[in-house]
Parts: sequence; structure tokens; C-alpha cells
Amino acid sequence: MTKFQLKVFFKSSYELILVCFQFFIISLHFFQWELLPKKQIMQVSPIFYLIGILIIIIAFIIILFAIKDLGRNLSPFPRPINNGKLVTKGIYRFTRHPIYYSLIFISLGVFIINLSIYYLCLLISLCFIITLKIFLEEQYLNNKFKNYLLYKKEVKY
Repeated sequence: MTKFQLKVFFKSSYELILVCFQFFIISLHFFQWELLPKKQIMQVSPIFYLIGILIIIIAFIIILFAIKDLGRNLSPFPRPINNGKLVTKGIYRFTRHPIYYSLIFISLGVFIINLSIYYLCLLISLCFIITLKIFLEEQYLNNKFKNYLLYKKEVKY
């Protein structure tokens, strides 16, 4: 294996690991491990519950718009698909990564509903993984699309 092939292999492995961790952390929102503490930080009031549900609903709606706008460009991996195009219309006029941010907001909503250390750890972990994915994806997009830097300057987040 040449040095270049080894570098490509490790970069692909890194992408796969990030995606697997992302899906694993998301799945933990639905399946609680008995090993992790579920102790509540404070008692959940109905207003917290409503705020959490509202955040989750809005984030799901944003994900649906983002999926519609991406169309065939949708991929769970940071690397854009081979014949993909840069999407700058629809929800992408306002934010560069609406699906990633919505996943974080869904996790935030679940945390607000439960107010437990378990969900706080999941939220922090998901933020970390998604930050790594965004950093890697932006490198790929910058290399693939000549007008990505201009888009990045116009759409800050």
C-alpha cells in the first residue's frame, strides 16, 4: 500500500467512524443503558416539557425541508457524493448545515424534557461528533466547489 493509499484509507475510516458514532449517540436517545446515570438535574415542569417538544418539532420540520432541498445530494457521510451539486437554495440560504444543527436541537429538546445527566452527556457527545463532521465536510466542500468560500461568507452558520 502506498503512502497516498494509506492516507485515503485512514480518512475514509475516520469518516465511517464519525458516522457510526453519530448514529450510535442518536440511538442512545431512544435506548437507555442501565450503566449510565439517569439522575435528574432538577424536576421537569410542564413548561420545560412543552419547550422541549416545541424544539423537537421545529428541528424535525427543518430536517424535512433540508432533505427535500438536498434531494439526491443527501448522504450521511461528510464527503459529498461524486456527481453532487452544491445546494444553496431553500433552507440552505439561511444555514449551511441544517440537518446537523437540527440533530443537535433534537438532542437539546430531549434533554430539556428529561433534564438528566444521561441526556446531557448525549447532547455534549453529539455536539462534539457533529462539530468534527462539519469541519471535515467543509474541507471537502471547499475543495470540490469553487464557489463554496463565497457561499460560506454569505451564510455564516
